[in-house]
Amino acid sequence: MFEEIKVKKALNRINKSSRINLPFHWDLNIYRGCEHGCNYCYAMYSHSYLEEKEGSAFLEDSDKKFCLSSKERDCAFFKKIYVKTNILEALEKQLAARNWKKEVINIGGVCDSYQPAEAEYGLMRQVLELMIKHRNPVTISTKSELILRDFDLLTELAEITHVNVAVTVTTVDKRLSSLLEPLASSPEKRFSVLRTFKSTAVITGIHMMPILPFLTDSPQNLEQIMSLAAECEVDYALPGILYLRGETRKHFFNFLELKFPELTDPYHKLYAKGEADRAYKAELYGILSSLMEKYHLSGDYMKPMQSQLSRLKQLKLTDF
Repeated sequence: MFEEIKVKKALNRINKSSRINLPFHWDLNIYRGCEHGCNYCYAMYSHSYLEEKEGSAFLEDSDKKFCLSSKERDCAFFKKIYVKTNILEALEKQLAARNWKKEVINIGGVCDSYQPAEAEYGLMRQVLELMIKHRNPVTISTKSELILRDFDLLTELAEITHVNVAVTVTTVDKRLSSLLEPLASSPEKRFSVLRTFKSTAVITGIHMMPILPFLTDSPQNLEQIMSLAAECEVDYALPGILYLRGETRKHFFNFLELKFPELTDPYHKLYAKGEADRAYKAELYGILSSLMEKYHLSGDYMKPMQSQLSRLKQLKLTDF
């Protein structure tokens, strides 16, 4: 279900407490809600939070597209997608403002900009044309091969400013991925995105997040992901473990009861709080560190951006 809305501004400044070590301070989300249906999605709170803020009631819907039993709670975030139809006008106004400093914009930090709705609305293509016009650096993360539709614009933008394309992969198991991330592209197709961009000026990265205890945390799965990432010659790799709180916690435990009931008790023990147990995290990050070293993968996502911006600045200084 799509609902078209209008917004007052396109870019939102990230709270200072959230900007620690981030290479960007601005978010751009074309859609609110995400059809990919990732059962671990941290952004599930956003519909109810924003609607409460706007003074409206939490959405209820009888559509059972993703909720396959009475035990699995309906999640409006997956099923009702708000489309910001005036996003281009709002973005143009902000990018053209005299006080805009061409800062890096994180596109799709909350809702994937290349989710199925984008195939119908095509707003990202027009957004990228604006970024080219204003020579504005961007970083994009996605789980969709639809991003390849805009390969021409992304490569053009990367010739004049910083462009970072990051693909999120949680597992190489296609069946498990279809349970965890129902409408996202298959793992194989996501790696094809990285392969396609590796011969361009686009900076590429892989986001191994979230790593799900007892589901995607096996050394074999982690090694397969890193091996394929190295083959794709990514500029960096970022792992991150599952964090459970609020609506995400409730939904994820309902999902476990439906699909992996044997894991419900282990998860309750491991996630007595929002974060996983310290001992578990220490062991997991030790494995990840060894694998990163084995496949010569860097966890530094700032360095590629700084190098690219520095190179482009030098080219500009010598451009007659």
